[in-house]
Amino acid sequence: MLDTLDAAAVRRWCAGGLAALRRHQSEIDDLNVYPVPDGDTGTNLVLTLTSAQQALAMDLATVGDGGSTPHGHALRLMARGALLGARGNSGVILSQLLRGFAEALAAVPAVRGRQLAAALRDATAAAYAAVARPVEGTLLSVVAAAAKAAESADSDDLRTVAGEAAGAAAQALARTPEQLPALARAGVVDAGGRGLCLLLDALVEVITGESPARPALAPREARPPATAARETGSAEYAYEVQFLLDAGPEAVTRLRETLAGLGDSLVVVGDGATDAASTTWNVHVHVNDVGAAVEAGVEAGRPHRISVTRFADQVATPIPARDGRAAVVVASGVGMAELFEGEGATVVPGNPSIGELLDAIRATAAARVVVLPNDPNTQAVASAAAREAHALGVKVSVVPTRSPVQALAALAVRDPERRFADDVIAMAEAAGACRYAEVCWASREALTVAGPCRTGDVLALVEGEVHLIGVDLADTCAAVVDRMLGGGGELVTLLSGADAPDGLAEAVREHVARRWPFVEVQTYPGGQPHYPLLVGVE
Repeated sequence: MLDTLDAAAVRRWCAGGLAALRRHQSEIDDLNVYPVPDGDTGTNLVLTLTSAQQALAMDLATVGDGGSTPHGHALRLMARGALLGARGNSGVILSQLLRGFAEALAAVPAVRGRQLAAALRDATAAAYAAVARPVEGTLLSVVAAAAKAAESADSDDLRTVAGEAAGAAAQALARTPEQLPALARAGVVDAGGRGLCLLLDALVEVITGESPARPALAPREARPPATAARETGSAEYAYEVQFLLDAGPEAVTRLRETLAGLGDSLVVVGDGATDAASTTWNVHVHVNDVGAAVEAGVEAGRPHRISVTRFADQVATPIPARDGRAAVVVASGVGMAELFEGEGATVVPGNPSIGELLDAIRATAAARVVVLPNDPNTQAVASAAAREAHALGVKVSVVPTRSPVQALAALAVRDPERRFADDVIAMAEAAGACRYAEVCWASREALTVAGPCRTGDVLALVEGEVHLIGVDLADTCAAVVDRMLGGGGELVTLLSGADAPDGLAEAVREHVARRWPFVEVQTYPGGQPHYPLLVGVE
């Protein structure tokens, strides 16, 4: 049992909350009540909290800038990740709840009962302030009840306050059909509120070590197969528009007024940055005039990661009807993108988020998709996106490629006549049989397995380890190819980077032709950053 909430507990809460949402994802999705889809609530909450957990996993620091406590730093990371990965109305509101929670506790030395109650109160205020037209019988009502119960407990005991808050949230969830006629007609409770209850129960479990016992939700009648669910808003508006926006508070105030006049289900939330120039906002609205909504964002600041969903396109729930196969490849560089697109793959720029990879998987409209991450750091992201895609009815397999040259080898052996599982195995074997190297310039002094290097030295890395340190780029590239071919090989693939001097790949090709006359060499303009040459040997 915990007497105070520390950084480790915050991380366990995020992981436990995400696990609970994943277990109940389909159940929450099925609580939606409107006749056209706006991205299912359970899926949106999972994607939002997945982004929060990813932010926590990528930053292992215990104290952040601005004097945050360790738990405050963790909470701010969680809130920031949720904001950047928020999907749908419910995800955006959840990100604001987490931001209010984090800001209230960031500088508090010890989080006990009264501090937790104050944080829930601030989180509730932040959520209500973010919604243009707050509606009772929603997630807002549930968090308000939790905050009120936490304050009424009037205790410094963390376990008592957390338990009272979670219990009151469950009771408020049960009352949502009495507050919102649409819920009563459908015979369900609010989907977003259900997700919040799971998160609060996960917090109780982290604090007490015990999972609260809750009665199971009564099953609802099945919906007709041609309908799905819109999270919020009326059917009067045909499009959902969502984007991240870099802008100041005054511009966002004007943006809210403009978007409120264009549609409904408006939520605009920020990351809480005190410097107006660096504030990032997540904007969500339902409209009929998509151009006007995006133009309003452009006038307010710099919109990015813009997504537009036409509800009518999704009424038939297309995922079950998917067929065929596709490949999604992570790669940077114009030449690289053209190369993989020529192989029939969908290309995602380097270092993608889980949400961006999932979007690319869904955009293929295929029932079976292979993902080639091309970077050890992207493999975990690809695996997480694959799990999310499975929940949407898409079978995804990740071939753990660590370099684009391995992806080229894998794509070369694809055979649509084979069973998908057998094809994935063949691609994985081809990728594994392709040894890879990267050549770059050292950015700082360091001690490597090949010896010390200085800034500006040429480094040749084989399978991720520095094998050669040189002065001349072309000579080092030729030397690393020699070293790799010394272990055998029949085909060399060379991808020249954006910083490669003219003729580098051709010089290496000519060297191989002289030194290894029976080896075939293929050269392509990859355009990748940082690495003048990538080498593959098969």
